[in-house]
Amino acid sequence: MKTLIFICFLSVSAFWENPLQKKSKQDFDVQKITWNDLKDVHFKKKFNIDLAMFYLYPNFGPKVTMLNGRTVEIRGYTIPIDSEGNYVVSQNPNSMCYFCGKSGPESMIQLKFSAKQRYKVDEIRTFKGVLRLNATNVQELNYILEDAERVD
Repeated sequence: MKTLIFICFLSVSAFWENPLQKKSKQDFDVQKITWNDLKDVHFKKKFNIDLAMFYLYPNFGPKVTMLNGRTVEIRGYTIPIDSEGNYVVSQNPNSMCYFCGKSGPESMIQLKFSAKQRYKVDEIRTFKGVLRLNATNVQELNYILEDAERVD
């Protein structure tokens, strides 16, 4: 009889949901990446006829290409890029960012939020969203995090 009660207890507890341990399927689909993961890219300077300027166009390697369209999570420094609430997350603080000539284009990800956000310069935050690789549109960064949301 004790064995039967024990087996029933195990059966019930296997289906019992603990709210502290509950994770959605989406949480398991998120891939945590580092800035080193995004370095699998080479750039070639090409002339853009429409803008009459030279630009660096990326050639993404296989490690980065595998991340395209996946939900990822990355930690970095927030940097506003205009007064309208558009931001990037950067591997480096503002004083060492790509725009200042201290690192490469692979060190920044453009954040596209569904609603307006406000962050201070150089807040260290973690963001998740769908990573999209951009090899052609020089008006946007090479890495774009769509449906971005702050994790911490």
